[in-house]
Amino acid sequence: MNPDFAASIQSRLSELIAFRHDLHAHPEMSFEEKRTSSKVLERLRQISGLTIRDGLAGGTGICATINADKKGPCVLLRADMDALPIEELSDLPYKSECPGMMHACGHDGHTTALLGAAYALTDHADSLTGPVKLCFQPAEEQGCGGQRMIDDGVLEDPHVEAAFALHGWPDLEVGHILSVPGPILAATSPFEIEFTGCGTHAAYPHKGTDLLVAVAQLVTNAQAIRTRLIDPINPIVVSFTQINGGFTHNVLPETCHVKGTIRALDAKAHATAKQQLQHFVQSTAATFSIQADLRFIEDYPVLINDPDCAALVAEVAVDTFGAEMVTTKSNPSMGGEDFAFFAQHVPSAMFRLGLRPKGALEYPNLHNPHFNFNDDAIATGAIMHSNIAHRFQQKRLA
Repeated sequence: MNPDFAASIQSRLSELIAFRHDLHAHPEMSFEEKRTSSKVLERLRQISGLTIRDGLAGGTGICATINADKKGPCVLLRADMDALPIEELSDLPYKSECPGMMHACGHDGHTTALLGAAYALTDHADSLTGPVKLCFQPAEEQGCGGQRMIDDGVLEDPHVEAAFALHGWPDLEVGHILSVPGPILAATSPFEIEFTGCGTHAAYPHKGTDLLVAVAQLVTNAQAIRTRLIDPINPIVVSFTQINGGFTHNVLPETCHVKGTIRALDAKAHATAKQQLQHFVQSTAATFSIQADLRFIEDYPVLINDPDCAALVAEVAVDTFGAEMVTTKSNPSMGGEDFAFFAQHVPSAMFRLGLRPKGALEYPNLHNPHFNFNDDAIATGAIMHSNIAHRFQQKRLA
């Protein structure tokens, strides 16, 4: 039988909700989560029985371990802390106080749910048969913060045998849990292309180069990557999201800057798409006698849920909330997640946590300026974290 983690969380729920509202009002970008990290540290240091490492992943990452010296299976629970460069358009009393930034992906809720689990797990530390690591990670949105945490040793001393994380999901009703095995989130490769040519009067295009025609040709041709160069059963997206060139109506520009992203659920297809985009960029440059420099910003791998870990999450959810609240089949998403780095090293699973209010037909989606993590999901997330850690250790010793 599981300890009563729910009672520990419920007794602090109003405090946890206030904590999330404070984080929501003070969002911080990737690797700049200094205030967020300090607020988390302040709470963790008030909890007895934690061994805390801070200053990780460039300065703002935290790893707090329960039962650090206890022999037994070690499990890691992870939450991300960074916000997005989006202007919040809500009318919440705790809306973002930072112009151009907001918690539009729910990381304030993820962080709060893990803090709730910290309280519950330490309240019942004697029931745990090994260490539990609580990983508060910076820079999920950009910067590969998960890999930076791994580089700083969060999977060792003691060695982590499995890792788990949650993500708030607006398409799922609050109280519901979704856990599926296999690929669930795409590999992502944001890219930038700098085109350089010879500017000229728009009336005399033959005396210079027309970068915008070249870019238009590239955008059109590159769609063949998805439709003709990759096996059609492999989901893949090649999107051009920004074209910035020119400054008036009668001048062909000398430079044009292009941004976009490649996303795929298969590692081989992802690598092929990157190679083909490079080919199309260089062939376009040769065709129009211009220079082109393609740069991939950073690669996030496919997030693949370990089947046993995903099954454990579903089992915990069914036992805790009932089978009617749990979904174990769903199509993957083309969004990306750097929890994928953890999954490359140890068996891992990320589950989706319902956010849509009961009875609501829709809810603002992730990365939307009206998005807000649903406070009603905090306790569910914290209880899931706690029960998953406990159940994993019990099964490992069975």
